[in-house]
Amino acid sequence: MSHIVSIKTQVKDPLAVQSACRRLKLAEPQHKTVKLYSSEATGLVVELPCWKYPVVCNTATGELRYDNFQGHWGEEAQLHKFLQAYAVEKTIQEARKQGHSVVEQPLEDGSIRVQIAVAG
Repeated sequence: MSHIVSIKTQVKDPLAVQSACRRLKLAEPQHKTVKLYSSEATGLVVELPCWKYPVVCNTATGELRYDNFQGHWGEEAQLHKFLQAYAVEKTIQEARKQGHSVVEQPLEDGSIRVQIAVAG
């Protein structure tokens, strides 16, 4: 039986952030305080390609802080790729923790199908 699941992503797991960055070949995320355009943010810092300022993940709240000036300082698509990679990595980690096997399949439209075979 097949089930379709929609996930609203909150970025709370530092290991999944790290795995998502590796998946996308981004720099290793660092926990620090960085300057955004007119403010500062502290958290796990992710450097997206061609973004003027980084994305800062507050893993305590799940919130992201960033300033891409409505796409002028960084393509929103890069953020979506990161969030997709994070969601896939978190899903895989949780499934494997429970002893399930996972098969991942990239689709032509850029989405990723993750199939979980429940153990037992």
